[in-house]
Amino acid sequence: MLKVQSAWLLGLCLLASGVWAEDPVPGAHEVVNATTQKVMAVVAGANSYVKEDPERYYAQVQEILDPVIDFRGFARSVMGPYASSERYRSLDEAGRERLRDQLDRFTEVMRVGLVRTYSKGLLAYGNSRIEVFAASNEDAAAGRAAVRQLVYNDQPEPYVLIYQMGQSGSGEWQLRNIIIEGVNLGEIYRNQFEASARKNDGDVDAVINSWTAVEVKTKGA
Repeated sequence: MLKVQSAWLLGLCLLASGVWAEDPVPGAHEVVNATTQKVMAVVAGANSYVKEDPERYYAQVQEILDPVIDFRGFARSVMGPYASSERYRSLDEAGRERLRDQLDRFTEVMRVGLVRTYSKGLLAYGNSRIEVFAASNEDAAAGRAAVRQLVYNDQPEPYVLIYQMGQSGSGEWQLRNIIIEGVNLGEIYRNQFEASARKNDGDVDAVINSWTAVEVKTKGA
């Protein structure tokens, strides 16, 4: 199984922190920058208690990430054709209700599983220097933006992360996908979902029930 260990770990962790600027609707760059500071503050304080109370740590990271990651949108994208609008329209009402339930369950599986799994890895990056660059191609009308982040630790070259951001219906910027060192996590998880669906003869419930996100291994991990 493909290992991408520091991936979401880096991504989730570094996408979390800070107090928002006074602007009630911060831009994509401000969201990433503020979230980064907040998460790293949690990581800095976790060493004193995480071994004795890991649930406290997971809960703090989860609380930070929940407002800034579009877990449902990400889950829908990972499910690909199994949760597409075309498939939804092709179903009868009972099928649509089942699909909505599957999407709800998979969203929660990814939300809890990703944060819990990769929060463990955040501790290794507590002393990293992080730079966040203004969003490129930020287009409020289209609701899309990309934010670039460099993470410096003990490696000769920094980790490069690209946050693909999207706007919610209320105009808030949220993470929709992340590319780490050229590795597109959305594509990796979508390929994993499709492979598992083929293995289970299209049984989406079986895929969700057995889901364990692949780990992405970045340089030096």
